[in-house]
Amino acid sequence: MYAIGTDSGTQGTKVIIVDFEGNILGRGYAPHFFIKGLRPGESEQNPQVWIDAFEKALLDALKSGNIDSSKIVSLGVSGQQHGFVPLNKEGVPIRPAKLWNDTSTVEETKIIIENLGGKKSTIQKLGISLAVGYTASKILWLKRNESDNYKKLSKILLPHNYVNYFLTGIHHMEFGDASGTGLMDIRRLRWHKEAIKAIDPDLEMKLPSLSHPSEPVGFLKKENAQPFGMKNVLVSSGGGDNMMGAIGTGNVVPGVCTLSLGTSGTVYSYFSEPFVDPEGEIAAFCDSTGGWLPLLCTMNVTNTTECFKTLFEISNEELENLASQAPPGAEGLIFLPFIDGERVPVLPFASGVFFGLNRRNFTPHHMARSIMEGTIFNLGYGFSRMKSLGLKPAEIRATGGGAKSTLWLQIAASIFKSPVVTLKEEEAAAFGAAIQSIWCYFKSKGKEVKIEDLAGKMLKKGTVIEPNLKILSLYESLQERYNSLWQTLDNEFIKHRISITQE
Repeated sequence: MYAIGTDSGTQGTKVIIVDFEGNILGRGYAPHFFIKGLRPGESEQNPQVWIDAFEKALLDALKSGNIDSSKIVSLGVSGQQHGFVPLNKEGVPIRPAKLWNDTSTVEETKIIIENLGGKKSTIQKLGISLAVGYTASKILWLKRNESDNYKKLSKILLPHNYVNYFLTGIHHMEFGDASGTGLMDIRRLRWHKEAIKAIDPDLEMKLPSLSHPSEPVGFLKKENAQPFGMKNVLVSSGGGDNMMGAIGTGNVVPGVCTLSLGTSGTVYSYFSEPFVDPEGEIAAFCDSTGGWLPLLCTMNVTNTTECFKTLFEISNEELENLASQAPPGAEGLIFLPFIDGERVPVLPFASGVFFGLNRRNFTPHHMARSIMEGTIFNLGYGFSRMKSLGLKPAEIRATGGGAKSTLWLQIAASIFKSPVVTLKEEEAAAFGAAIQSIWCYFKSKGKEVKIEDLAGKMLKKGTVIEPNLKILSLYESLQERYNSLWQTLDNEFIKHRISITQE
């Protein structure tokens, strides 16, 4: 028997086909296209793009492995979080979907927070701080800016829910992805009536009822199954990309953390009880197994190394070799990587800074090393906060483009003081979606299987990188200096933004 795992991301859709032992049998990919000509801060896609990409990627995956599609029995969908797919009463999107990285709803975010009594009150009520990218503000934006479209609104879905709706014809939402809408009480696992009322008292009837992640959506419609030679395929609840990435890295038991080093950086870990940050820096999400998934997100990781590579016209391998020539700590050179502002720490107006340049470390290899270290020191601030709130990391499992760098992972292991493990399967979100679908399939057959056992059997670990004990004290002192620097420069970042805006 086989399972399909698909990750409908921002840039494209990935499909993998796996057997129940975790072996990858086929792969496919198709790109997504953005709507151009939008105003600053807006980011939108036509939901049909996701469907077209899924069908192409699935066909490629079936062909790549010469797979007998009649053996496929389950399918799971991972999708980009926080998007807003507004449907009319016929189930057709009213307009393009606003994506997770759409920041045009700053005013609407402020209005909702004010209606809930301010930031601290919002966290107390929902268990989560309302960020600009969350779905709630996008809904209010539609009401305030496109009233005619809002009047047509019949059902609200997130991107992965819309793909599920296309596949099954059923409106559905599970705890994990729903926790990133800003409309859910993450402690009690239900929609929060006051948050909904802050947008529209009649909004709740337009939201799907919430379901436990172990409950499947339904079966693949015949018209979607037959063209690919599939028969009775169970579609699991699916979830957001971080939730599926957690399953795909075995992050379904306490102590296991996932570190994703992509354009942005994330660290998240499974908890069996609600995990709430009273300051709201750590996103208090639910996961897609029935637990909770507190998540740290920073905005600047591989975007910084890409800029450096472009400047010096070098490859990833050359970057690693260059950075390896500098000693740990780059002889006092510290890089604040805020080239796109920053989410945690909360520095939206920040910019990048090299601090501590001297004749000894004013070299490309010192700069390369300090950039790599700076991105991890940045994650280190939030990681320390997670530990102060109860995280006890036993092992960190790495994914993302940056996880291909042995040096970067060595830096992470030493700054975080925890072993970092690579995984054989790099597409953690798609793999997690496949694992979740197999879990749901077994449960639908009356076979009680623990998802931690299933993930443990299917996952294959790669290299284990231990902290370098000789440099722990060095990195401790540099982390303290790093934290002091951004706090000292906070007001200067704001003044600088104002000055360049006025020019």
